[in-house]
Order: sequence, then structure tokens, then C-alpha cells
Amino acid sequence: MTAGSEEHEPLITSSVDQQRVTYNNSPQGGNTPSGSPRTSGGEVTLAIPHNRSYGAIGGVEKVTYTWADVNAFATETRSRNKRFWNCWKTSSDRMFQQRKQLLKNINGAAYPGELLAIMGSSGAGKTTLLNTLTFRTPSGVVASGTRALNGQPATPEALTALSAYVQQQDLFIGTLTVKEHLIFQALVRMDRHIPYAQRMRRVQEVITELALSKCQNTVIGISGRLKGISGGEMKRLSFASEVLTDPPLMFCDEPTSGLDSFMAQNVIQVLSGLAKKGKTVICTIHQPSSELYAMFDKLLIMADGRVAFLGSPDQATEFFKDLGAACPTNYNPADHYIQLLAGVPGREETTRHTIDTVCTAFAKSEIGCKIAAEAENSIFNERKISKGWADSAWSNAAAFRARRSPYKASWCAQFRAVLWRSWLSVTKEPMLIKVRFLQTVMVSILIGLIYFGQNLDQDGVMNINGAIFLFLTNMTFQNIFAVINVFCSELPIFIREHHSGMYRADVYFLSKTLAEAPVFATIPLVFTTVAYYMIGLNPSPARFFIASGLAALITNVATSFEVIKQQDQYIT
Repeated sequence: MTAGSEEHEPLITSSVDQQRVTYNNSPQGGNTPSGSPRTSGGEVTLAIPHNRSYGAIGGVEKVTYTWADVNAFATETRSRNKRFWNCWKTSSDRMFQQRKQLLKNINGAAYPGELLAIMGSSGAGKTTLLNTLTFRTPSGVVASGTRALNGQPATPEALTALSAYVQQQDLFIGTLTVKEHLIFQALVRMDRHIPYAQRMRRVQEVITELALSKCQNTVIGISGRLKGISGGEMKRLSFASEVLTDPPLMFCDEPTSGLDSFMAQNVIQVLSGLAKKGKTVICTIHQPSSELYAMFDKLLIMADGRVAFLGSPDQATEFFKDLGAACPTNYNPADHYIQLLAGVPGREETTRHTIDTVCTAFAKSEIGCKIAAEAENSIFNERKISKGWADSAWSNAAAFRARRSPYKASWCAQFRAVLWRSWLSVTKEPMLIKVRFLQTVMVSILIGLIYFGQNLDQDGVMNINGAIFLFLTNMTFQNIFAVINVFCSELPIFIREHHSGMYRADVYFLSKTLAEAPVFATIPLVFTTVAYYMIGLNPSPARFFIASGLAALITNVATSFEVIKQQDQYIT
């Protein structure tokens, strides 16, 4: 593919004339063009405070993150022959592994003060690369390669301590307000030596910094049930949760997914503002608009698991122009590059040739050679450390963290914070409590009417046994189903926060149990009060309270058993 063979380019199949003209081919300083209709109405103003340390290891303020020879393979074990008479053969005879390479020798670097956007078509390897860079590869994917922080090989512990990861899906307790959520995050994320007053000041700083002041006392909301903050505010709240500890390195997985163009621009403005503070920001993005494209400092364009380009938007324009695939005037460059390198059904061979040509040309270019040299330096440093010729810059910090608890807050601090949040979530849903009380009253009246006015004869004793059996089954299964409904709605939040090292599983169990203890103590009392005297059981007050206490114990045992069962099922 050369400049003189444009008629043979396997590039764009869609019509350029159908695209909206919004792109200025000469963005100034990476900002949105001044004539943009979006720059006047809803621009987010970011207040940039001075840098402080809220728990980063070694007091690191700026991080250059490099990666070299990163490869990823998807493995799948299958049976060679599923016939039943082959069951006696050994597993090695009957099983084999299929491997598919997802990433192919990826080199790259992200620098402080820059917003790096990973772009590409679906299946190009954007999310796989981000997961590999954050040491979060899912099961079934094997990754290899060198990842370095400031030129020194990185470890998962050091990267976790220095970075924040904003995932694509926003998960919150919807009944909390924005400020309550951030207070909880500050209590469990910041180091235990930081005083409470400083934590609250940091919460207020982040609220102001990410333009959440207007909605700080608004509930977050539950989709389809409780109206709350907008999608853009919810995404900025996700950023706020991660930047509380002021990490120098940030990863974001498709932060604009599900947002309209205006909200997407606000979110990218937030990321750009964080980068201007000196942070290193890496994000994946799917089909950005021309206005978002102009805000990126660096682009990493992926194609079939390979690097097609890594550099600034201006460098990308020149690079593809030299290849004879210049972006047409008044056309979104992001759309142009993605269409150029995307697979077209029926033209797989041509598309593969285009990808090979672009990736090879970039590897031989001046930018590609510079990145390869930095990658070789990282690999050399890793070899020196592995052979004992040098010590890792993160070894002492990692060893210190290994000796400590993986949780930032102490057990008591975790318990107070989770109990406070659990109590708020219980008290802020009165409708759920009312429904459970109404259900309890209706069932108790029904049982009382069925077994009304029993006498202490042979038939009456048999009927009382049946009533007591219904007491037990109702107190057990009614509350088990309630736990299933509540716990399943909070399960994704619990898994994410627990694996992020925010609190222990036993802390969550005890906090949820104590927060709901008044409800689970009152419901058995109401149930027993209604049905006890209708059935004609022993009228002694002492016997009545003994029956109520036993019903409360049964209720708490049933709920505790179900919570532990759900936790064990999903944690393991």
C-alpha cells in the first residue's frame, strides 16, 4: 500500500458524505476546537488542588508505565472423543488444549501528564490489553510480557498500590447519596494513619474537583426503581471513588459507554483534567466522536491483537498519510482508522494484508523504534533483577505490604464503616420494610384463622403441633427468600469491593446481620403476637416471650445461614 496506489486501498466501504462534519484536522494543544457547540454550554470546570500523599507507596507522584513483548493466549480444554467406551483412557489421551493468540508482541508506554486512549474495532484486543496491563486477566487467558513502573519491573502488589481502575460497569448502593458513598470509600480506602478530619477534607476536595457539588446530597438511584443522578454524574462518581487516594496511575475501561455525546465529552474532560495534574491516564474507548478524539494526548490503535499506531493525533495523521491512507477532509479520524483496520466480511485476505502493512510500517517507523528501545530497556532491567544483579525499586515496598494486612483500614474501622453503610441502606428503604411487615401480618392472621381456638385435647395437641411447624417453616423460608433478594442485588458490589481489598467477608456478614437485626427481631414478635393468642396457646406472658425469642433466634439463624452460603458460593 503506497501513496500512488490509492485505488487499491481496502479501506472504507461506507460513504464519507453521510458523516457529520465536525473534525478539525489541526487540533490545538489537544483541546476541543473553539468553534465547537459543546464548549460553551456544559463544560466541566475542574479545580486542581496541590498533590498530597494518601497512601501511595514510596511517595511516588508521577509514574511512567511501559510494557514490552506482551502476549496473551486464550486456552480451552476439549475432549478428543466423547464416546463412553473411551472413559477408561487417561486424561492426557482424551483431552487437548486449543490456544488462540489474542495479543501479539505488544510494546508501548504511557507518560505522566498524558491521556492515552486505546482504540480499535471490536475484537482488536483493547480490553484484553487493559486487563493484561492491570494484572486482571480472566480465567482461561494466559498473559506474558514485561510491565515496568518508572523503568523497573512492576508487580501486581506495586501496581495495585499505585493505580486506580475504573471499571466499565458502575456499581453503587443506590439509596446512598453521593457524599455518603464517598465518605464510605474514604473510610475503607485510605491508610489507617490518616485522621478522620483529613479524610473528610479529601472527600470535599474530590467533590469539588470532579464537579459533583450540585448533586452531593442527591441519592445515587436504582435503575427502574429510584430516580437519582444522571449517567454522566454516575461515571464521574466512579472516578471520584478511585481518585480519593490520589493515585498517580489510572486505568479506565470504556468510560463513555452508554453515555450521550455531551456526557461523554464531560467524562473525557474529567480524564484530561486528571492527566493535566500529572497523572498517567490509560483508557479504552469505543468509537469516539471527533470532539473526543481531539482531546486525547496519545492514541494506541489496535488491530487483530497488534499495535497499528502509538503516538499523538497529529502524528497519526502524518503516519497514515505517508501510507497513502490519509483521512479525508472533514471526516472523523477515529472512524477512518477503525474502518481501515476492521475486518470486512468477504474481504478477510485484503483486510489481513492491510493490517500487516500498517503494523509493519509502524514497527519500522521512528516512533515505533523509539518505543521498542524503551521496551528493550525494561526487559534488560527485568533480566538484571531476575539474575540478582540489581534490586527492584518496588521490592522493599512490596515486601512491606506483604507483611501488612492487604486491607488499608483496620478490622474495627472496616466494621464501623460497613455497619454505617448497611444501616443507611436499610433505613432508606422503608417500602421494603413495610411490605415485609404486611406479609408477616397477613400470613400470621391466615395461620391464626386456620388453627383458631384450639382445645387441649388429643385433636387440639395434634393441631398445635401443625401450627408450630408452620411457625418454624414460615420464619425460616420467608426470611431466607428475603436474604436472597437483598443479597443478590448487592452481590456484585460486595465481590468488587472485597476483591479490591476494601473490607473482609466476615466484616460484611456481621455488619449486615447487625444492621438488619432490629427488623429480624421485630418481624418474629409481630408474627407471634398475632397468631399466638388466636391459636389458643399458653397465655402466660413468660411462655409468650419464650415463643417470641425462639422465633427470633430461628429467623436470625436462617438469615445467617443463607448469607454465609451465598458468600461461600461466590467468593470461592
